[in-house]
Amino acid sequence: MTLSERNVFFKAGIVFCAILALLMLAVLFTLHQGTDYNLSFGKALEDDELRRPANIFQSITGYFFDNNFYAVHASIILLVLFSLIAIILIHYFFERTSAPEILYIAIFAISLSFEILRFVLPLHLIHYFPSFYMRVASRILLFARFFGIFSLFAASICAAGLDVQKVRHVIFAIIITSLIITLGVPIDVLNWDTSLNMINGFSSMFRLIEISAFISIMISFFIAAKIRDSKEYTYVAIGIMLALFGRNILLSADNWSAPFLGIILLSFGTWFLCSKLHKIHLWL
Repeated sequence: MTLSERNVFFKAGIVFCAILALLMLAVLFTLHQGTDYNLSFGKALEDDELRRPANIFQSITGYFFDNNFYAVHASIILLVLFSLIAIILIHYFFERTSAPEILYIAIFAISLSFEILRFVLPLHLIHYFPSFYMRVASRILLFARFFGIFSLFAASICAAGLDVQKVRHVIFAIIITSLIITLGVPIDVLNWDTSLNMINGFSSMFRLIEISAFISIMISFFIAAKIRDSKEYTYVAIGIMLALFGRNILLSADNWSAPFLGIILLSFGTWFLCSKLHKIHLWL
């Protein structure tokens, strides 16, 4: 992929994320224009019998903080806005810098805007549309999450020596892999947890996939640092680690301890890794 083609992708990503951000504002207006939703859905979300996320951070903070549906909304809003701001800044700072890894970092950032689909659940309480749409939304969201994390893996193997001329093949492989995983997942549209995530089957397998991808990403960037004799790639790995920690906190946030810590880790980690990538490729 040429530099101009990559920049066109960045611009398309900006437009896409901006549209979703505007759609999010419309959804929020629809949800909060009346008190019935706030009372009924807030009570349902704070029900003690409703399952809370299995995320480690949420499991720990759950002992000290009650779940709050405004905190869930805040987390989704922060993810969508982060996605838009991140792709704008990536395009601005890397417009003239040929950094093969940044394309995959941008895809990861764009994938976070799909978290807006978690609002499908409360919208269902208002409009009572068929559960089919909830199932489709859940599968799209699951696809976006895997597509994002596999894109980071592609960035890591690209740094470790992947032929950058095969970008389209790599993206196609990521799409197929994410589709295979997503389409084979049983989804229970009648049950959800307090972070507005519908209950999916094989949750332990998904955690194993994410952990394996995370470890592979770290190892690949450490290999890149060794092969290219550049400690900056080690810093990139640290940035990705922080960004993924922040991402995972926000994906399952259900109390006020999570949104701000999550967005700080996600934002700082993304800025840190992008600044190091820019430094690596600035003089190449």
